[in-house]
Amino acid sequence: MRRLTLSRGAFIALILVLCLAGCRRKGRLSVETVEEGDPQLVSMIHAADPRAAIQLVRGFYDVEQNSWRWTMGKFTVTLRPPAGAAHKGAALELKFSLPDAVIDNVKAVRLTGSINGVAMDGESYQKAGEHLYSRDVPASSLGGEAVTVDFALDKFLSAGMVEQRELGIVMTTVGLIPK
Repeated sequence: MRRLTLSRGAFIALILVLCLAGCRRKGRLSVETVEEGDPQLVSMIHAADPRAAIQLVRGFYDVEQNSWRWTMGKFTVTLRPPAGAAHKGAALELKFSLPDAVIDNVKAVRLTGSINGVAMDGESYQKAGEHLYSRDVPASSLGGEAVTVDFALDKFLSAGMVEQRELGIVMTTVGLIPK
């Protein structure tokens, strides 16, 4: 059997030819720029969803453990009313937890809310754990593309009591549910 031998120069030339042949492109490479439009408002905000963070207007801290956020004593969200809510109304739901540290220091918390300045009934919570604040919202409060929902706690942990931040509740979701 005969062995094929190449000179060093021929070997390098062969490698270059093979590399150039592999790099040949058919057509031109095009780069497409995609611009994202304005973020779309949603009816239900999950605390960890970075797309909805723009709707957390004030009174919220960064996401913790990829699932929840601490609030301050007062906090505000903007929500898109669900389809048909301007005629049927909706329910406002805030799912949250009251940590032991809050209850141990303040004993009870009263949560109140308002939509576009219209007050809703408040509710008091005396036990640590998961809670749901749910209120019916009349259709008359849900016209337009967005509503502003303000929440307030009568008691919370002032900055410096447990840590440097003012701490209220641990929010997981907030939103408007269609009727």
